[in-house]
Amino acid sequence: MSMATTGMIAGMGLAFAGYFGGFGAFLLVAALGAIGFVAGRFLDGDLELGDFFRPRDGSGR
Repeated sequence: MSMATTGMIAGMGLAFAGYFGGFGAFLLVAALGAIGFVAGRFLDGDLELGDFFRPRDGSGR
């Protein structure tokens, strides 16, 4: 199991443990799952922090 999947499962588990029930819980699970997934991808080395801040056209300032 990759670190991304592990991070996503951990985020979802924490969301269920912290708040259970209703639409708010759904949003919390989705948000923490996404954060865990991104953190796992970062730890796997598939994602670099600079990918979020680099311009899309490839030109530097």
